[in-house]
Amino acid sequence: MAVWVLTGRQASAGDQSAIRRGVPSFDLMRAAGERAADVILRRHPGEAAHGVAVFTGSGNNGGDGYIVARALAQKGIPVSHTSVLEPRTEDARRARQQFLESAGASAQADPGGRSGVVVDAVLGTGSSGTPRDEVRTALDTLRNARLNGHRVVALDLPSGVPSDDEAQWETVRADTTVAFGSIKRGHLLNRSRCGEIQVVDIGLVDADMAGDDRAQLIDSPWIRAHTPRIPAQGHKGMRGKLVILGGDVGMAGAVALAARAALRSGIGLVHCCVHPQSVAVVQTLVPAATASAWPVAPDDPFSWSSWADAILVGPGLGRARAQRALVGRALQESNLPVVIDADGLTNFAGDVQRLAAHLKLRPGVITPHAGEAAALVGLSAATVMAERFSVAPAMAASLGTCVLLKGAPTLVAAPDAPMRVSARGNAALATGGTGDVLGGIIATLLAQGAAPAHAAAIGAFVHGRAAEVLVPAPRGVRGVSVDDVVDALPLVWQERDEPDAPGVIARLPGLPDE
Repeated sequence: MAVWVLTGRQASAGDQSAIRRGVPSFDLMRAAGERAADVILRRHPGEAAHGVAVFTGSGNNGGDGYIVARALAQKGIPVSHTSVLEPRTEDARRARQQFLESAGASAQADPGGRSGVVVDAVLGTGSSGTPRDEVRTALDTLRNARLNGHRVVALDLPSGVPSDDEAQWETVRADTTVAFGSIKRGHLLNRSRCGEIQVVDIGLVDADMAGDDRAQLIDSPWIRAHTPRIPAQGHKGMRGKLVILGGDVGMAGAVALAARAALRSGIGLVHCCVHPQSVAVVQTLVPAATASAWPVAPDDPFSWSSWADAILVGPGLGRARAQRALVGRALQESNLPVVIDADGLTNFAGDVQRLAAHLKLRPGVITPHAGEAAALVGLSAATVMAERFSVAPAMAASLGTCVLLKGAPTLVAAPDAPMRVSARGNAALATGGTGDVLGGIIATLLAQGAAPAHAAAIGAFVHGRAAEVLVPAPRGVRGVSVDDVVDALPLVWQERDEPDAPGVIARLPGLPDE
């Protein structure tokens, strides 16, 4: 089952689609609440045994909270409840009535005392603006409960977190967020406020949520299904041949990192084409790779153009006029599948038409961060970040190629594929050289025959997952280097998926603390 990344309005439309095809709205609420109760008991069993305090608001999110309270009480968990606002929807009033009729629930919460888990069911995906009055007071109570050592579990979204954007005000910070049926953009743009995110099935189907402007979350089953297979009896030539063009004076390390990542990702042969003074450095750093110097004269050919299966352009390339010409020549002399990153992209700043002309001749992936994307499309980096869900597909359409827009989250958009989102990774990737590692992974997959959109999506997921393997939450990232990320890649490639708990369709780990 695909896990969709939606806006609040799209998520609401998905619910309405299910209702139109005959699913009662209260059944969706009941499924959401009961799944959330299951997550609480699995995720925080010891704390829940000390009691669960549930805070409910006026909308259907509050109704979900009443369902959670009733389900836990029926399983013998001490439950207390605070109604922040009176329920105003028919389903929420029905859920409250069922809760009040059930046994084992007290009338007043005690979040500072007995309760080990505090459930945030105050605001849902329909809320907007700065919380006020009773809601603001309740959110202060929830925040204080967490500071006092209680586990906070948010239903769908932590209260105050917008469904579509980054929060601009103080919100609840959850240890666990139970998302209903889909991931919202707000989850991914406010990861540090959500804790671990578990997406649960509430009875929606792909047809309820699919659409041209929707995105899919990249997950492990999709990765396993689309990663090129290496033949059991294959030789090194069958595993792909990759050229990396970059490595100006003083920047040979970028090429070395990309080459090491390619070798750790299954490439058969790597050749590094670098500045003449960087040849010996690269061969010392990566003995398994071969190396040669850039062509010096304008009419000197590239020695690898008929040998390689793919080319990675950009790691440590530099931005002088000679490098700009070098990139153009490399792309003109072959129609190899290409990944263009870093200085490879910077050399096209202000000349996006020339970049598009080169890319239309071949399968390709570009991997800009916000600043590089801004230079290509004439926007500010802040605008790119704020509008990333529209900027990435617009870039892909105008360039006719796959665009991997780096960030948290990372977006993969292509003219011939649905947009995909990678929400894996942590601050271990916020250091120099990790982009070169990503380029080496993606270029390997291209050399092995993967479609550009698949190569980019797999690369983004594996790259992020390597950081998570190194630094599981809540450990901090200090002491972790880019070399550690490269060395963790085999662990990710060989990882086997653990079966999800019943009803859980996706899980995103919490981010490390520092």
